[in-house]
Amino acid sequence: MKTLYELDELPPTGVVPEKMYASVIRSERYGRPDTAFATEIIDVPPVGRGEVLIYMMAAGINYNNVWAALGTPLDIIEFRRRAGEPEDFHIGGSEGSGIVWAVGDGVRDVRVGDHVVVSSCLWDETAPDIRGGADPITSSTVRAWGYETNYGSFAQFALAKEFQCLPKPERLGWAEAAAYILTGATAYRQLTGWQPNIVRPGDPVLIWGGAGGLGSMAIQIARVLGGEPIAVVSSAARADHCRKLGAQGVIDRTEFDHWGRLPDIGDDREFEPWRAEVRRFGTRFHEQLGDRRAPKIVLEHTGQGTIPTSIYLCDAAGMVVICGGTTGYHGDIDLRYLWMRQKRLQGSHFANTRQCRETTRLVTKGYLDPCLSVVGDFTDIGKFHQMMLDNAQPSGNMAVRISAIAGYE
Repeated sequence: MKTLYELDELPPTGVVPEKMYASVIRSERYGRPDTAFATEIIDVPPVGRGEVLIYMMAAGINYNNVWAALGTPLDIIEFRRRAGEPEDFHIGGSEGSGIVWAVGDGVRDVRVGDHVVVSSCLWDETAPDIRGGADPITSSTVRAWGYETNYGSFAQFALAKEFQCLPKPERLGWAEAAAYILTGATAYRQLTGWQPNIVRPGDPVLIWGGAGGLGSMAIQIARVLGGEPIAVVSSAARADHCRKLGAQGVIDRTEFDHWGRLPDIGDDREFEPWRAEVRRFGTRFHEQLGDRRAPKIVLEHTGQGTIPTSIYLCDAAGMVVICGGTTGYHGDIDLRYLWMRQKRLQGSHFANTRQCRETTRLVTKGYLDPCLSVVGDFTDIGKFHQMMLDNAQPSGNMAVRISAIAGYE
């Protein structure tokens, strides 16, 4: 048996070599993603109980490994070393597609040779909170795979839990299959997971970052559920992308200048211009919707720059549901609108296994397109993360080939 196989060389099924190629981050390279990632030869990790070793064919690109490359807001290598893990490197990648290559003890539902999509979070199924009935994605043991854990999808072989493995939709190629689960399942939980605030037919839905991976998925899911999505974008090209996906309307955020933290409510000189501008934004929303209803659900991930507008604009008894803070983590709100109009501010983090499977069924049936905009090679991993940091990525989702061999689908 060979010790190492090249990226374009398929090993015999089930044969696990000692070494593998991986795109690796080390603490001494923290900084720009295009230089933080480097191709190295690393030991293939051992497979433990309930774990699956996957021969990766393609991997999706997501913002969490921009943070990993920068080393901030969390030094992810030091975070794991404090927890007792020995590795002084990080192999990222929080979603991907590939072939089950080896399984650990106790694995029952996947077999060597299965074509799978790998979902983006894992947890300890024996944790007391889960055994007590908690939704697993809310467990204290939840970790973002390929960010808070090592051996993610940016390597020839990735290590995952059995329950992370979903059947690969047959209609998709490897790259498309690698790029939908993180953004798709996250948006699906945001729009369907928080009773009674779920999308119903005719509901107006405001979607920030409509042309990004998350927004592209949210537009489609809202439409499938009968909602009326209005997307916020930053250019005419991104507006066209959203309309093609089914957005009822779009708002160009560059036409407004009230973004950032909420001004002091007691300072009329600062607060009144802000309120006038946010009301103008609301008028634009009504124009795009075609009537004067407010959004029943606001899908948020931008955070600091937009949360004051989201809370103000959300309908009475509606919900602002947030899964990130790409413009910052301060969440300034005018509490009068929250309590007097009985609005809801809800945190949401990825999805549970059922929601991942339901998202995959939507993709399998053709109701949800992965919106894969660009596919690169293994050496493009750092470059694509740099594009994401610079907000220079194309609309939709991005993926890279890992070991995707021509003609092997």
